[in-house]
Amino acid sequence: MKKLILKKYKDFDWILAASALSIFMLGLLFLFSSTYPYNVDYVLRQVMWFLVGSLGFMLMVSVNYRKIAGIGSIFYFLIIFLLAAVLIFGSRRLGAQRWLTIGSLNIQPSEFAKLFITIALVQYMANHKNYRSFGNIIVSFLIVAIPFVLIMKEPDLGTALMFIPVLFALLYIWGTPLRYLLLMVSSGVLLSPFAWFLLKDYQKDRLLVFMNPGVDPLGAGYTIIQSRIAVGSGGLFGRGWLSGTQNQLNFLAERHTDFIFSVAGEEWGFFGCLLLIGLYYLLIRRIIMIIEKTDDPCGRLLGTGLGVMIGIQVIVNISMTMGFMPVVGLPLPLVSYGGSSLLVTMIALGLLESIAIHR
Repeated sequence: MKKLILKKYKDFDWILAASALSIFMLGLLFLFSSTYPYNVDYVLRQVMWFLVGSLGFMLMVSVNYRKIAGIGSIFYFLIIFLLAAVLIFGSRRLGAQRWLTIGSLNIQPSEFAKLFITIALVQYMANHKNYRSFGNIIVSFLIVAIPFVLIMKEPDLGTALMFIPVLFALLYIWGTPLRYLLLMVSSGVLLSPFAWFLLKDYQKDRLLVFMNPGVDPLGAGYTIIQSRIAVGSGGLFGRGWLSGTQNQLNFLAERHTDFIFSVAGEEWGFFGCLLLIGLYYLLIRRIIMIIEKTDDPCGRLLGTGLGVMIGIQVIVNISMTMGFMPVVGLPLPLVSYGGSSLLVTMIALGLLESIAIHR
């Protein structure tokens, strides 16, 4: 029996799991510092969500990923229902209606949409081999378009935009000719100026502040200015754990969620940030290795979608805290506080391990 279990899980990627666990443990230190001394119960909640996520991780590892991809349409209709329910019954915070309250739990369906829409796209592409068919490509866009519009209505621009790189990465792996993809990207770039009129006022302010943070230093530009000050003041080795002035004196907004990397930069410095980025690099590298070793088209599609989903969030979150990208409100995977985000990431990692095992 023991030999059968060891044989079944011999391809389990321990480096992937270890790097994810290391990132989470570092994240707990950042989270404790960002909420100290008044809201340290956030750390306990994060640990509880991690334990729940670990159950989801182990469940995905034990199940063949093809079975999960095979019910992508069920996940799709479920998330459409939840996103519609948010717009009707969801609780509103800071001008956004993104959460469903179930008892003492607050669930953010848009976080689950990243995973569920990816699985739905993988199911459709795996079942339709004609990647040159214009009709199949249009259907792929329509699969993304409905949740995209619903999430934009919340509004949550950052999460909605996440679907675009995931979709194009999957289209590429699916086999869609590169000239088609370049034509679609070019069309999107040409039409992008018209999207300005669809944005909310605060979203327009964020874009203006990205181009010139000094245009509104006490308003829309305040958060990014304080974030850059925090990251820059950390120097090489940081100010020390629990010793960041921008953090401890409450100059940093949303420092336990979207701007937690700023806490890492201020208290742990350049080398601390380099350690965290190095762990993310190792995590993404292992995901790429799993995809490269997988011959199954469904596994390659699913691995690519999940890898892009995690990797884009890392790049965007770190970039926006340093002013290299507009503030869009994407969490840092495994580090930012948030049960929905952590649970989705753990399930995604479990699916990646399932691909490594069952490929």
